[in-house]
Amino acid sequence: MPNAPINLNADLGEGFGPWTMGDDEAMLDIVNSANIACGGHAGDPETMRRTVRLAKARGVSIGAHPSYPDLQGFGRRAMALTPAELEGLIAFQVGALAGIASLETARVTHVKPHGALNNLACIDRGVADTLCRAIRAIDRNLILLAPAASQLLDAGRAAGLPVVEEIFADRAYLPDGQLVPRARPDAMIHGAEACLEHTLSMLEAGALIAVDGTRIAASIGSICVHGDSPGAVGIARHLRQELGTRGYRFLELPKISAG
Repeated sequence: MPNAPINLNADLGEGFGPWTMGDDEAMLDIVNSANIACGGHAGDPETMRRTVRLAKARGVSIGAHPSYPDLQGFGRRAMALTPAELEGLIAFQVGALAGIASLETARVTHVKPHGALNNLACIDRGVADTLCRAIRAIDRNLILLAPAASQLLDAGRAAGLPVVEEIFADRAYLPDGQLVPRARPDAMIHGAEACLEHTLSMLEAGALIAVDGTRIAASIGSICVHGDSPGAVGIARHLRQELGTRGYRFLELPKISAG
């Protein structure tokens, strides 16, 4: 697809104190947008500031990656929160990263929920609406990076937020468009070439492609590589190189959103 714009994003800044997760510096040399943990499942002020600084230096757009307050479970365990509690949680984490970004004269331009919170918002319209209401209250110009074919995507559009649809290079899909649960052995796509084939098939089809071959139409604007996945740097580098040779043009999320 000659000159087709696409975004490559990764979840980064997911260390805490002296503990590190993934290779943020290497990933930031490859991706266009960074979803930075902001204290819920990972991240602390110094980790956040360092990640923002590295992203800004490379021209990588910056997004907040809020989650349930679950450091021990890495935000992958669902929690029962009231709408008011969830709104406050989102404002707390997005606001924290916005403040940290200001110290580096940088700006948060998108939001992508993490883990169990993102998964629930993809299937529960009430949770999705609450998330989008909170994001809109913070800044109605914040881009919502939402999984394709999800309730979160629909809620973002209904709330009037700028929305970009993403697919996952390293995750498999169920026939309803949701991610295969991590507990299943077929949840992850392993290896750079397999991730490329998985991604290319969806880009060329303009659809999510599930493990059983089911296709769900999608307007794909961004590709995610999980920064904590084994071989994440190699996968991201291979995707960028091979998609580039096929005519895809890599842009930051604000440019994708602007059309």
